[in-house]
Amino acid sequence: MQTDLQKNTLGTLHSIIIGVAGSAPSYSISATMVALIAAVGVLAPASLLYCGFLMIGIVLAYMHLNKYQPNSGASYSWVTEIFNAKLGFFAGWTLLVASALFMASASIPAASATLLLLKSPYADSQLAVTLCAVGWLAVITLMVVRGVGLTAKVQIVMTLIELSIIFCCCVAIVFKFGSSAIHQLSWDQFSPWAFTPSSFSSGAVIALFFFWGWDVAINLTEETKDSNKSPGFGVVGAIIIILAAFVAFASVSLMALSDDEIAQSGTNIIFAVAEKVIPQPWSYVAVLALILSTIGTIETSMLQFSRTMFSKARDGALNRRWSKVHTKWRTPYLATLLIAAFGVITLLLSLNSNSIAEVMTASINIIGVQAAYYYGLAGFACAWNFRREAINSPKLFITMLLWPAISALALWIAAILAMIDFDRLTVFIAGGTLLLGLIPMAQMKVKQSSSAR
Repeated sequence: MQTDLQKNTLGTLHSIIIGVAGSAPSYSISATMVALIAAVGVLAPASLLYCGFLMIGIVLAYMHLNKYQPNSGASYSWVTEIFNAKLGFFAGWTLLVASALFMASASIPAASATLLLLKSPYADSQLAVTLCAVGWLAVITLMVVRGVGLTAKVQIVMTLIELSIIFCCCVAIVFKFGSSAIHQLSWDQFSPWAFTPSSFSSGAVIALFFFWGWDVAINLTEETKDSNKSPGFGVVGAIIIILAAFVAFASVSLMALSDDEIAQSGTNIIFAVAEKVIPQPWSYVAVLALILSTIGTIETSMLQFSRTMFSKARDGALNRRWSKVHTKWRTPYLATLLIAAFGVITLLLSLNSNSIAEVMTASINIIGVQAAYYYGLAGFACAWNFRREAINSPKLFITMLLWPAISALALWIAAILAMIDFDRLTVFIAGGTLLLGLIPMAQMKVKQSSSAR
């Protein structure tokens, strides 16, 4: 059975672009900005900024841990080695669950934007959006299965177009609304004291969803040249780009749109902003940005899921069938097909919900909490693993121990505080999907015990 991925396929530029695509600026803005502004109002840019600072601590942890041990399993493999196999298993399992749940919340905006771009009369139909989303999943799955090289080339083109559109919208809004902003922003709103503990935690969990996904570049480390350095540099570059994009667009959204306009924009806030400065039909370039971004983030989620499952199966933590690699394309195709199937099932189940917005809100909250958990584990693993080395240098003390540990603790506290305000169903799904991991863990333990006899 072929179990080797295609090595030396990606470079540092690919890692940066894939890291940006993993966080999907246009998609994250469209899917989450309205929810963030609803939660914290004019503090949205500050919430993204502070969450970005926390995320940099986790990025530094990933960079150091990847240099220490390059592995496509990333947090799963590091936590397993540094702490124990059970914690490591659930670090990986959490990512698998979050990625699977993400298939619905990711493909819905792509489908909505596609129908909007086509000016379909069914753009508001939940059934039409769901069927279109299934179609997008099928196309993207085929691309991902065909190889990471093809995926990376497509990502570079799509991400550069997407970032260019966001940049142009931001500059145009500043020039038009700079002196007559609907929401006046001030430096006081960027003060930490502007938040209450409740508002900060609510904003942080939602903001975490914005940033989630950059670590896909680390999951592709075994397919990257200079694997112990390039992916680490890539995620640092990626987090700087996406932090700037998120804070800038949150600011211009508040400058250009009233509260009612923000609430009514739903998952089309980029289009709503673009229409303020770009006449139709050219304003539809914003819809194009959303489609490209969403395709990109679905691709990267599939990559992250399949490489994590590949690593766990290769180590014997999951059934070894999931480590099988296609003989020609050198991708873990069975794991890729599995997440595509999860995506279709989740989409069909979402038809039972009251609205698309309900599905999106629940997904954002659940994924934000789950991402906080496994990012936090990686931050603590970095601090613990390098605790002796870090005390020899102030720079290493900050980047290897202090910043990762503070970031990890803050993310866990924010997740706990946010879960207190969740409804019972959201808490049940968030916790229940993690507890499901006990089943494969027990199965593999029994299987290993039988093999040892």
